Amino acid sequence: MLNRQDYVYQSSDPKGDEGFGKLFAVIICFVFFLGALQVAYETVSGWYQNFMQWSSEMLAFWAGFWPF
Repeated sequence: MLNRQDYVYQSSDPKGDEGFGKLFAVIICFVFFLGALQVAYETVSGWYQNFMQWSSEMLAFWAGFWPF
């Protein structure tokens, strides 16, 4: 029986881990920013389309009173 000792060497790079964490956080914030931008765009676009539809219906209603 051999008296063998195995060693596990864990090379940890704290600055590399910190850099990866910061990069991952920046990517997550960027994705959240893009999501918020998409929601804002869809909201403004919906308001614009609804306003245009409402205004065209109002113009058609008022044009119905035109005597010619």
